[in-house]
Amino acid sequence: MQDRPKSRNLARARCACGVVRIEMQSPAMWAWHDHTRASRHAHGAAAAVWVGTWKSRMRIVEGQDALSVWTDPKTGATRSFCSACGTPMLYERAHSPKAVNIPRAAFETGVGREPRYHVGFEERPPWAYREEAVKPLKGFPGVVWTGAGKRRSRPEDEDLF
Repeated sequence: MQDRPKSRNLARARCACGVVRIEMQSPAMWAWHDHTRASRHAHGAAAAVWVGTWKSRMRIVEGQDALSVWTDPKTGATRSFCSACGTPMLYERAHSPKAVNIPRAAFETGVGREPRYHVGFEERPPWAYREEAVKPLKGFPGVVWTGAGKRRSRPEDEDLF
């Protein structure tokens, strides 16, 4: 187990099942929205939101043995995830061996830094929310939608399956 970060301001993260628990000294050093294809696929979402810090400012409190690691053969970046529930937990770039990035959504506490940067913005998928005006969806409390809009015709060569 790693040494405890040297601050009383600790941000706490965990996987969905709670097997892996992380503490990070707050505030985070950086934060960003990642729209790259690699992060979209790894998270199964339109974008990943990361907070990062130096490895010396964080520790894995529980579940080190439950982390599975995948290394991207092209970039050398590693992605660690909980082997019990599949939650992404760590992202480490080969060119920054002293840094670590943790999904913002894994934190149960504040991290002291807002994500104000966007990486891979040009890679955003056309189906992702693009800050269109939304309105309440009648009959579904808490659900908003962009409206029906114009129907797009399907290209002839588009496969449905």
